[in-house]
Amino acid sequence: MPIASHLFIVEATVPPGIEEDWNRWYNEVHLPEIGDCPGFLSAQRYVCEDASGRRYVAIYELESPEAIRSAEFAARRGWAQFTGQVEFRSGVFSKIAGYAPTRG
Repeated sequence: MPIASHLFIVEATVPPGIEEDWNRWYNEVHLPEIGDCPGFLSAQRYVCEDASGRRYVAIYELESPEAIRSAEFAARRGWAQFTGQVEFRSGVFSKIAGYAPTRG
């Protein structure tokens, strides 16, 4: 299945002391509440473990960049009890090229 033409990507670095609670909240509360916003098509999370520690990324497929301007998204966006404890950056990315190999 092809990836949507617009993605909202959130990268986060979480202190180890809150990581378990953060993951539970993000997976059970935040990911579904953001994914249910109008114009959001899907929501996934990933983790990368390397020499610098763990880094997380959430990838939301969007119908259009306008999805992040809805009242529902504005009301649900944020880190709740984790405000000020998580380093993050986010942005909307729009597809500029694609490739799918053919398998024979």
